[in-house]
Amino acid sequence: MQVDNSAQIRNLALVGHNDTGKTTLASALLYTGGAINRMTKVEDGNTITDFDPEETARGISIGLAPCFVPWNKHKINLIDSPGYGIFFTEARAAMRAADTSLLCVSGVSGVEVMTERAWKYAGQLDQPVVFHLTRMDRERADLARSLESLQDLAGRGVLPIQIPIGKEGDFKGVVDVVEQKAYLFDLDGDGKGKEEEVPAELADACEEARNNLMEAVAETDDLLLESYFDEGTLSQTDFRKGLRRAILKRKIFPVTMSASLHGIGSSALLNTLVSFAPTPLDRETFPATNLGGEEIDIPTTAEEPASALVFKTLSDPFTGRLSIFRVVSGEVSADTMLWNAQSETSEKMANLVLLQGKQPTQVSKLVTGDIGTVAKLKKTATGNTLCAKDKPVNLSWIPIREAAMSFAIEPKSKGDEEKIGEALQRLIEEDVRLQAGRDTETGEYLLSGTGQLHIEIAVAKLKSRYKVEVILHPPKIPYRETIRKTSNGHGRHKKQTGGRGQFADCKIMMEPLARGEEFEFADKIFGGAIPQGYRPAVEKGIQETRRRGFLAGYPVVDFRVSLLDGQYHDVDSSEMAFKVAGSLAFKDAMAKAAPVIIEPLMELEITTTEEFMGDIMGDLSQRRGRPQGMEVKGDNQVIKAVAPMAEMLDYARALRAMTQGRSRFHMEFSHYEEVPRNIQDKLIAEAEQAKGDPAG
Repeated sequence: MQVDNSAQIRNLALVGHNDTGKTTLASALLYTGGAINRMTKVEDGNTITDFDPEETARGISIGLAPCFVPWNKHKINLIDSPGYGIFFTEARAAMRAADTSLLCVSGVSGVEVMTERAWKYAGQLDQPVVFHLTRMDRERADLARSLESLQDLAGRGVLPIQIPIGKEGDFKGVVDVVEQKAYLFDLDGDGKGKEEEVPAELADACEEARNNLMEAVAETDDLLLESYFDEGTLSQTDFRKGLRRAILKRKIFPVTMSASLHGIGSSALLNTLVSFAPTPLDRETFPATNLGGEEIDIPTTAEEPASALVFKTLSDPFTGRLSIFRVVSGEVSADTMLWNAQSETSEKMANLVLLQGKQPTQVSKLVTGDIGTVAKLKKTATGNTLCAKDKPVNLSWIPIREAAMSFAIEPKSKGDEEKIGEALQRLIEEDVRLQAGRDTETGEYLLSGTGQLHIEIAVAKLKSRYKVEVILHPPKIPYRETIRKTSNGHGRHKKQTGGRGQFADCKIMMEPLARGEEFEFADKIFGGAIPQGYRPAVEKGIQETRRRGFLAGYPVVDFRVSLLDGQYHDVDSSEMAFKVAGSLAFKDAMAKAAPVIIEPLMELEITTTEEFMGDIMGDLSQRRGRPQGMEVKGDNQVIKAVAPMAEMLDYARALRAMTQGRSRFHMEFSHYEEVPRNIQDKLIAEAEQAKGDPAG
């Protein structure tokens, strides 16, 4: 469906907690609008917006997916997004690209964790929100209870613009309190419903809800309030216009409802969105920065030079890369050349399409505010801006959090190393939350993401899409060894096997350095005890040996070696002999320098609520964590702590289980500290066992 006027477009991000029926709602709206010829269901594995095989197999949304509903000469763009916390980056991307958040809330459960997170992020974007109560046909679904929880979350501006006809299993329609008419639906019908008079038994409830809404609208505008006081009411025209303005300004957050699985409420919701959801022109500007990094606002008008934000990339082994974008300003026509402000390359916008899930429909142009897709851009990634070359800008994108969990991966089949790298690059293009690369400390190839499920899904995609199977391991902890006191070492290498022999002798002093100083070598020989040409060989021997460790095979760090004295032989000495002598001197000094194993400590920042503080602090104590302070941020408590990396490998999962997903954390390397004696003994024992085990 190609539109020529931005006022005909509505852009909504479907967001909310998992299992609130967002994908089912999208299917119901598509069916009601005639975009598909039958209702598709998550449980049947055939929904329009959950098209990835992993989504179908698991019955959950993993990535965002666009679709559009034609309705009353309007185009309603929907961006279905996941509800699980580990995939919230996808929801934020959907919200960044949309003009309104359609925040789905279970009519049974009310406000849940992701309701709160989506609500807060909408506030950060200053984005209008329409609340939508789903599953109103379920047992214990209740408008009053749900409304109370929503008002606790978002304030008294949360008001129903629909009330239910029937309750739980008898739910059969809604009353539109603005238009004062009822929509009755056939069970498992097409969602279009029949418009009727308000049932007599709901007349008083409709009048009360309408009066409450009208009063709230009047309070948002001085002129309307004056008229309301003078007349005791508002004209229907003023009421509708005032409500629309109040929604746009985030003063009122309307509540709608449905039972999408049975086609109840769809047409009423579509009518509401056409009447009251903002158009792309209503937002007036889009935040951006110029090339100098200065914050600017881009007018969202057709007269401005073209600019577009790529908010999702799909990567397919057969169709290649698809870039999904929102036209922020101007128009984008097929075969237009646009400039990528990040990669500083020109891109040809050939083959513009609209996506219904993964099904494309070709169009010749996209107007301001529309959402479309283009194939095979060369240097464009998610979050990039496409714009006019003579007016380059960077459109505002979402912050991407650092990965919370890493796993080491290795191929099941030898020779697949290159295939793994290429396949992971494709997945990272599609999923900005994934990271991959070799750890320079341990040599392992690490795959990092927002949680274990996220990484497991990536591994499943490697197998299903790219025929690459890998084995996951917890990453190795980059332990180190160091010394606690100064010592002297002597290394003497003498070997005579007939003919030319080998001889080298050196004496060194080893002393501790501060954490992070790594290694220093000082040549303090005066005279010719060791010829100048052999002295670097002593350092080389020490360097090679220290990397292999002394106690448990971990690199030795934070020490200085001073070369003090030595002997040589005119015939038998060589660089190789002095390398060996240096290695022997290092081992001799290490044995007398009180060697210890040190471990990396991580700096933690945990954001939670008061109710979970005790559990989190107790768990940190068990993980050898040390609190460093606490502070209040809004409704949340922020705990700062340090804890050993070895104890934190499963923390993402543990925190989610401990707090029902209501907390989050950020973790980064802090410093190294000595490990407790019992853990050191265990590490040494494991190293000895590995030496004696041929498989190890």
